[in-house]
Amino acid sequence: MVVSYLGLGTNLGNRRQNIKSAIRKIAALPQTKILQTSALMMSPAQGGPLKQPKFLNACLKIKTCLSCAILLKKIKLIEKELGREKALRWGPRTIDIDILFYGDKFIETPSLKVPHPSLFEREFVLKPLLEVL
Repeated sequence: MVVSYLGLGTNLGNRRQNIKSAIRKIAALPQTKILQTSALMMSPAQGGPLKQPKFLNACLKIKTCLSCAILLKKIKLIEKELGREKALRWGPRTIDIDILFYGDKFIETPSLKVPHPSLFEREFVLKPLLEVL
């Protein structure tokens, strides 16, 4: 099993419920267990269109037997199930789930970079991440 860290964010709809639903669906993934969940953190939108609603963010520490590629596919499916639409880069969204770390792996493919490339530039990721490290 591999320890992985996920970042979650939402700024549309019932943000608290969006995070709870995403956590429930992640917990239901095969061969995956949530080890720790951070507190929720409110943050202003960074980048993208002006005057977006604030984001609600959290981080998870999970243990999984899923490969990073399969984990990414499952996460993208969860985003879609929760109403995420890819419309505008850095635009408002019902849910965003990012793989921040996947064990000690460094991964760079067209669809995934791990560790997450903007991780250390985002306080809204770092603060909750520190809670679950």
